[in-house]
Amino acid sequence: MLLYADNRFTHHETGNHPEQPARIERLMGLVEQPEIAARVTRRPLRTITRDELLLVHEPAYLDRLEKFSADGGGKIDPDTIVAKESLGVAKDAAGTALAAVDAVMTGEDRRALCLVRPPGHHALAGRAMGFCLFNNVALAAAYARKKHELDRVLIVDWDVHHGNGTQDIFYRDGNVYFLSLHRFPFYPGTGDSDEIGEGRGLGAIRNVPLRFGISREDYLAAFRRSIDTFTERVKPQLLLISAGFDAHRSDPIGSLGLESEDFAALTEHVLQVAQTHCEGRIVSLLEGGYNLDALKESVKHHIDVLAPPKEPA
Repeated sequence: MLLYADNRFTHHETGNHPEQPARIERLMGLVEQPEIAARVTRRPLRTITRDELLLVHEPAYLDRLEKFSADGGGKIDPDTIVAKESLGVAKDAAGTALAAVDAVMTGEDRRALCLVRPPGHHALAGRAMGFCLFNNVALAAAYARKKHELDRVLIVDWDVHHGNGTQDIFYRDGNVYFLSLHRFPFYPGTGDSDEIGEGRGLGAIRNVPLRFGISREDYLAAFRRSIDTFTERVKPQLLLISAGFDAHRSDPIGSLGLESEDFAALTEHVLQVAQTHCEGRIVSLLEGGYNLDALKESVKHHIDVLAPPKEPA
């Protein structure tokens, strides 16, 4: 598995905000452990160009964000902070997602994990939202379509919050498919089951809203059922994961009662689907997860499936 992880992503300073540099600090401590480092291939970051950002974002938004940053930054929306280095870090997070797509599509490896921040799935084409400046997974999907001429890219989003930005960007697209399981009703208020796309995108959106208090068993059953039926119809050529870990029972701003090991089960099922439909090609991008201990444990389970420990001789 290719791993994109770097202390660069701690330079998006958010103070005591839940989406804080300590998330990456904790994960860097995890992936630098010899036992994990031995089974992944570290790859360098890259930044993103304006033309690449324009694959999904509006030019007026990019101009406004650049000016807001140059003027000293602050809160660009009630939840989202732009500090001194935030814009550059966000460009590196988005660019790294594209680098991972290139590496997987050219056969360097079939699996890649990007431990990046700020997260992306709430970012709309024309504005920041919900801790997110650029929509990393949407950019990865649009880039895969353009650069690698794919017709069917599937995004699986298991963050506890609905990926409203991703959905909105591809709502009328028809070549990028979006499957989301999330707590509902909950922030950001979107993601009901009747949101299925429009025009060319009709049927390309699949939302599975889950009530708070659902059992772990019912959550996992809903996940397996929805991804199996959706992928059988879509037959994706590349699978992207918006990997949020805030459905964990200990998460302070989310939770759907999952335990750390449940993220191994989610990953295993996505891997099976990818092996069936797209030769195992997966790019996973970090989204939420705000209890630091739970985040570290959950990402460890995610890695153990994507880059399993070698069996003893």
